[in-house]
Amino acid sequence: MEGMAPPRMPSAADVNAYHSPLSAWISQGFGFLASLYSSLETSPSFSWHQIWVIWVQIRANAVAPVLKLAEVLCLIMSVMLITEKLSMGTASLFAKVFRWRPERRYKWVPMGQDLEMGSLAYPMVLVQIPMFNERQVYKLSIGAVCGLSWPSDRIIVQVLDDSTDPEIKELVEQECKKWESKGINIKYEIRDNRHGYKAGALKEGLKRDYVHNCDYVAIFDADFQPEADFLLRSIPFLIHNSQVALVQVRWKFVNANECMMTRIQEMSMDYHFKVEQESGSTMYGFFGFNGTAGVWRISALEEAGGWKDRTTVEDMDLAVRATLCGWKFIFAGDIKKISLWRKIHLMYSFFVVRRIISHIVTFTFYCVVIPASVFVPEVNISSWGVVYIPTTITLLNSVGTPSSFHLLPFWIFFENVMSMHRTRAVLTGLLDMGKVNEWVVTEKLGNAVKASNDKEPGKKSGSPSSKRILLPELGMAVCLFLCACYDFACGKNNYFFYIYPQSITFFIVSIGYVGTFVPS
Repeated sequence: MEGMAPPRMPSAADVNAYHSPLSAWISQGFGFLASLYSSLETSPSFSWHQIWVIWVQIRANAVAPVLKLAEVLCLIMSVMLITEKLSMGTASLFAKVFRWRPERRYKWVPMGQDLEMGSLAYPMVLVQIPMFNERQVYKLSIGAVCGLSWPSDRIIVQVLDDSTDPEIKELVEQECKKWESKGINIKYEIRDNRHGYKAGALKEGLKRDYVHNCDYVAIFDADFQPEADFLLRSIPFLIHNSQVALVQVRWKFVNANECMMTRIQEMSMDYHFKVEQESGSTMYGFFGFNGTAGVWRISALEEAGGWKDRTTVEDMDLAVRATLCGWKFIFAGDIKKISLWRKIHLMYSFFVVRRIISHIVTFTFYCVVIPASVFVPEVNISSWGVVYIPTTITLLNSVGTPSSFHLLPFWIFFENVMSMHRTRAVLTGLLDMGKVNEWVVTEKLGNAVKASNDKEPGKKSGSPSSKRILLPELGMAVCLFLCACYDFACGKNNYFFYIYPQSITFFIVSIGYVGTFVPS
């Protein structure tokens, strides 16, 4: 080509002169940029062919090494993730096959009638129901808690109402007065502000004078409806096992079949309950509090420092602090002593793998590295990293909800979209890059949507704000679509079969069309 001398690339001898691959790569990059700059200065004109040559050189010497490094890191994290998934799956299977229930590992004696002590044989229990503008479900939750099988003089129901709607606050207060007139010891508590959100409300509730006589506190979110024998099944574990601080009970969705989004959420939550928590039970590992449907020993909660409003994941924060104080949950072992295994399991399995690596590798590898590799033929990702590992992980995640096995493709694409936000949350928290987002409470509709659909089939639910365009998701959709088109036209790995539907999923989420339409 006239007027343009090809850029000089460092020779192999130049590279070998350095003592480490990293310094060699940096030197090679600087040398390439210097020669490229020199070529641009001496070149009187450009052509598309010259631009393509420059891009190929940049791609081979700058982009490809970075992408290869990202590939290696993602594959390492994928191996860590699948190892964790296999270990949890094996432990969960063992528990199911050999019926390794908590009753076989801990002392559990049913609550019985004591003719001499009467109701005094039952410990005092506080039941907290934090609420925030729960118009649709407040009656159901309050009614279910007031119907718990427990002596009425040994239970206190505490409704913590942070509602900002005066009409809803009036309705909740009237509901509490109705149950109070029926002989239920129920307290309606409000605050002047929402400082600390849910954690702040729970913390303030424990400061009331009447709580000092309570031994245990059960917590139910406003959308949870406990069965009548909930306390009869859970409290005995705390009475007869002094080392246990928390009894966590599984909960299910009442509207799992509402729409595609609720089905996908059910799959993720079923895996959490049936595999992650079951394996924690079997291996005596760390077991996180779900924020609802759990009973705490108040003395353990206080020793751990109580509720903290420094984070919006107050349930996990409290569980970690209680574990580090030596308290055990229903799946734990020795009293007041933290074994090295529990520390390793807490840090590596619960935090590093499940809370950090799983989100980062999902987004980085499947939404960035693989799509970007279609533009860089120098990067050839191993098939076991692209196919075998994600397939195994997906199948392991599906065991919790076999009835939704046919929805696995939708679950995969949706989880990949959500991994972008989870990755951002992880990096924000780890690097302390900014303030925590405001805590936005999801409106709980209960069966109200279903009831309205009986009258107006095919009606869309959700607020007008759901119509706004989400620019990050839209940007990812455009980038993935371009990657898929390029791979379809010029690629050889056929990644477009995966990238096209992933791009469509990002686009659907970007326009707020997920979970907004309920079929008739």
